[in-house]
Amino acid sequence: MTPDTSALEAIVPRILDHFAAKNAARETALTASRSLIRMSANAIRAVHRHDLERAAALLAEARAIRDDALRALRGHPDIEYAGFLHDAQKEFAEASATFALLGEGRLPTPEELGVEYAAYLNGIAEAVGELRRYLLDRLRAGAYEGCEAILSAMDDIYAVLVTIDFPDAMTGNLRRTTDQTRGILEKTRGDLTMAILQRDAMAAIGARPLPHLTEG
Repeated sequence: MTPDTSALEAIVPRILDHFAAKNAARETALTASRSLIRMSANAIRAVHRHDLERAAALLAEARAIRDDALRALRGHPDIEYAGFLHDAQKEFAEASATFALLGEGRLPTPEELGVEYAAYLNGIAEAVGELRRYLLDRLRAGAYEGCEAILSAMDDIYAVLVTIDFPDAMTGNLRRTTDQTRGILEKTRGDLTMAILQRDAMAAIGARPLPHLTEG
C-alpha cells in the first residue's frame, strides 16, 4: 500500500490556526496580567495615601482588564491555569481586600471579586502585610484609635487561614503564605503592645506633678 499523506493538507492548517489563536490569547492574558498587577499595586498605594476614590477607580479598571483576559482565554484552560493569571488575580484580591478593610470595613467574597479560591485566600493573606503597614503609619502619627480593630482583622484572617489544610498544588502554596502571615501578626501585636505601653507610661509621667513644683 502506498502511504497517503494528502490529509495533512487539511489537518495542518487547522492545527496552525489553533496554535495561532492560543498564542494570541496567551499574549492578551500576559499583557492583562501585567496591567492587573500594576493597577493593584497602585490601588494599594492610593489606600495608604488615603485616596480611596482613586483606589476604587483603579480597582474598577483592573476588574475590567481581568474580565477581558478571562474572555480571551475561554477555550484555552491550559493557558488560563498556567500560573501567571493566578498571580495577577492574587494581587487583585490583595488590593481589593486592603481597600475594603481599610476603606469600607467589609471583606469582599471571592465571588464578588470574580477570582479563584486559591488566589483569593493567598490575596487576603498578603493583605495582612498591608494592614500592618497601615497600622504602623497610624502609630507613627500618634493615632492609636482604630489600631486594635486593624489588629483584630489581621487576627481573624490568620485564624481562618490556619485551618485550611490541603495540598499546596490545590491552594497555591497557601501554607507558606499563612506561615508568613503568622509572623507578621505576631510582630504587629508586639509593636502595638509596646506602643500602647509607652503611650500610657508617657501619659503617667506627664500627669504626675514635678517635685520642684510641689516643694515649699
